[in-house]
Amino acid sequence: MTNSTSTSPAPGARAGRREWTALGVLMLPLLLVSMDVSVLYFAIPSISADLEPSGTQQLWIFDIYAFVLAGLLMTMGSLGDRIGRRKLLLFGAAAFGTASVLAAYANSPETLIAARALLGIGGATLMPSTMAIIRTMFTDPGQRVKAIGLWSGVMTGGIALGSVMSGVLVEYFWWGSVFLVNLPAMVLLLVLGPILLPESRNPEPGRFDFLSVPLSMAAVLPVIYGVKEIPSEGWKPVYVVSINVGLLFAALFVHRQRTAESPLISPALFRGRGFAPAVVLNLISSFAMMGSAYFTTQYLQSVLGMSSMKAALWGLLPTVLVGVAAPVAAQLVQKGVHRAHVVTGGFVVAACGYGLLALAGTDSLWLVLAGAGVLAAGIVSVMSQMMDLALGTVPIGNAGSASALLETGAEFGGALGMAVLGSIGTAVYHHEIPSGVPAAAHETLGGALAVAGQLPDRTGDALATAARDAFTSGMNAAAIAGAILLLAAAGLATATLRKVHVREPESEPTAPEPAEALV
Repeated sequence: MTNSTSTSPAPGARAGRREWTALGVLMLPLLLVSMDVSVLYFAIPSISADLEPSGTQQLWIFDIYAFVLAGLLMTMGSLGDRIGRRKLLLFGAAAFGTASVLAAYANSPETLIAARALLGIGGATLMPSTMAIIRTMFTDPGQRVKAIGLWSGVMTGGIALGSVMSGVLVEYFWWGSVFLVNLPAMVLLLVLGPILLPESRNPEPGRFDFLSVPLSMAAVLPVIYGVKEIPSEGWKPVYVVSINVGLLFAALFVHRQRTAESPLISPALFRGRGFAPAVVLNLISSFAMMGSAYFTTQYLQSVLGMSSMKAALWGLLPTVLVGVAAPVAAQLVQKGVHRAHVVTGGFVVAACGYGLLALAGTDSLWLVLAGAGVLAAGIVSVMSQMMDLALGTVPIGNAGSASALLETGAEFGGALGMAVLGSIGTAVYHHEIPSGVPAAAHETLGGALAVAGQLPDRTGDALATAARDAFTSGMNAAAIAGAILLLAAAGLATATLRKVHVREPESEPTAPEPAEALV
């Protein structure tokens, strides 16, 4: 026996207590997926002492999660549209939980790398599925923008919380505990998900285009790899070649999507007015957010001399504004303020945050924290609105693909932000640092402080002071560049969004599910 109706609310219907409770359940895996980006910050020293990985293996332990996550987002978003978002979410939760256990009890670097890769696969299923299910549950535009605002806040806050939680757990337990903390939330999702979460999928998805899967990964991974390494290693030929190879495969991927009978990412998504601007503006937002994080984390630790744990705790303070920003933006839109004005205002606020960072000196803790908080508030306001705009302009049947495309763009934007702004800061650092210092001190602030520690007190102090001044000057210059970019984005938002009025697309019904599977 089958149910002839979808488990999703009717278009425009207001969500009730059940849907808001389900949203709370969805926030748990999202929080953990975002935390896993930064959860190894404090665990790496303990892992290195226990498993004795090589330098290359240590880098892969840290980076493989983000690489696999970014590479599979589009594939998993499209797969969820075909087999069902709830089904994929629960599969991802099981994979994430299993990988967490494998990582916690890994007895070799190779096992830990494999477990982190499996965590990335699970994360790639969870992220687009959560957003697509939100699109399914909240069909009322006002409620949906509130729900997406919460999604954005949890996603942003989780990255900051991950480093702090890892520090606390490693302090009192062994390094594997940073992975085992995932299990209760995943078990709760597996128990409550089938009860609270609706199932939905595209009833006419077409055949799954398997050729697009390796093309998408070949497009994403080399570019992400290249731009992630440039800030610390410089513009070495291998990274430039990697980026160009990725761009070549990106062109092949786009061609495949335009010519395939059933593409992985349908070009029809871009026919929705506002979808393309939403993807671009969301990418710029991620660029600005991650670009600032590249400097503020180093500033707290290396310029102000904080321990990693203390810096992580101070770094939580700016996220307080994040919890307020997205709901305020949603409220403004609901009260009739045009979305273009809200987004433009968000970019201007974020630019002011960069302006504060541009004024920082080598002893400006509160100024830097204020700048980071103002920047994050403005960016989260923009990102929540862009996610709502993008999902509101596509049929529910394509919600998974749309959310995956948004998140892939955000991954690119974050990597580009660290690469471009990091390169600006590095160039200024090289120019400002005295030319006669040792080569290691000339390359990075960390290298300079290490060299300074080996020199006589007066000479070492002079080198450390010069290096901190040079780094801060680099941060100031990168902040000015970031502010200019955000002001340009504000103009772009005004130009592209002022005539966009979201009207719910005529959506195909979601596929019915067996009655036995529904509650």
